[in-house]
Amino acid sequence: MQALAQYFTARTGCARLSRLAILTLMGFSIAIGAPAAPAASPGTQALARFFSQVDSFQARFTQIVLDENFNTTDQAHGIVWMQRPGRFRWDYAAPEAQQIVGDGARVWLYDIALEQVTVRDQAQALGHAPAVLLAGGGDLEQNYKVEDLGAQGRLHWVNLIPRQEDGGFTEVRIGFEDQYLRVMELLDTFAQRTRITFVDLQENAPIDDSLFEFVAPPGIDIIEQTEP
Repeated sequence: MQALAQYFTARTGCARLSRLAILTLMGFSIAIGAPAAPAASPGTQALARFFSQVDSFQARFTQIVLDENFNTTDQAHGIVWMQRPGRFRWDYAAPEAQQIVGDGARVWLYDIALEQVTVRDQAQALGHAPAVLLAGGGDLEQNYKVEDLGAQGRLHWVNLIPRQEDGGFTEVRIGFEDQYLRVMELLDTFAQRTRITFVDLQENAPIDDSLFEFVAPPGIDIIEQTEP
């Protein structure tokens, strides 16, 4: 995971946050155009439905990182919320409890053990690819080549290949079950695979606005970062 951590350290400027900051790739937050898939299939239909019909999303998640030999090198779990347009929150559970909160304008990366918050402009923090997929603006077809991978067990898969090579990832695979998002896999340029599995999903349920309003506890160090 070290190489991937170095990539996100460069983007966030905070080494310990780098492992979990991968989830800023998946803020599910800024509405983007629904994909015009070349051929209708259960997977591409589910992808189009997710972007066109889902305005809010919450779920429990499990995240694991696999090396090129499919050995697990890292794992975490927690809860995610998103509200389009532009807002998301990822809460990671102990032992490395962290929070990633985006309100549409800025992103807070809160490392509870370090008692430190890093704040960045949301557009700058999310970057381009693959942030554009679920948290960035724009058109999906413009930023990704969409491939239907067919069914594997209960899941229907689509593969998204970035049209630009500046995002650190070569593929993003999304698995749907009965048109609901269940799994995302991100393959990076170091042949590491980050797999995030979602359970207890709720779509379009009301979410309290306060979840997307980060208030730093007293005594916490706050680091404001801006692009040079």
